[in-house]
Formats: sequence, C-alpha cells, structure tokens
Amino acid sequence: MSKPPKLNLASIVAAAAPTPKPVPAKPVLVQGPPTAEIVQLDVAPAPARRPSATLKERARQMSVYLEPPVYDQLRDLAYAERTKMHAIMLEALDLLFKQRGARSIEQLKETIAR
Repeated sequence: MSKPPKLNLASIVAAAAPTPKPVPAKPVLVQGPPTAEIVQLDVAPAPARRPSATLKERARQMSVYLEPPVYDQLRDLAYAERTKMHAIMLEALDLLFKQRGARSIEQLKETIAR
C-alpha cells in the first residue's frame, strides 16, 4: 500500500481559500468607422498619492546621552512650558545654527521642499 501524500501549508491554505471569481470588465464602445467596432476595457484609476510621510518616516534618529541633572532640567523646562523636550532641543539647535552662521531649520526645510 502506498503512503498518502504529505500535506504542506501552501496546499492547505489553497484548498481552504475560496477561489475568487473574475469580475467581468464593462466594455466601452468607442465611435469608429461603421465597419469596425472597437471595444475598450475600463482601466483602474491610479492609486491616490498618500499624504507626506510622518516625521518618523522622513527623519533620521539620533541618540543624545545627557547627564541626569541636564536631562532633569530639560524635562522640567518642557513641563513648565507645556511643550515637548524634542521641541526645546530643536529650538536649541536653531540657536546654535544662528550663532555659528549656518542656515536655520526653516531655511533647510525650504531647500528640501524644492
């Protein structure tokens, strides 16, 4: 007596999934010469452009190691100003750029948008 065939995951999934029935496309008649009839099938519209990516997707991550008192002071400032530590860090970088004569963050963003 022969052994039954071994089942694999692909065959089990294929057997369990219903086979999709093809959806017939609606024919569109195009005016042409009276002796010939041209049939055009509807073309699916191009996918809509997704909105600009999130900051996490656009930006590069950088770790900053801070001594505990420096971290605590930054956290306290953010809490007192009801803002995020990230915003204060960006403000500090902007001040550093200005002090060193470099372009500001806004100017850099304009360059990227072009």
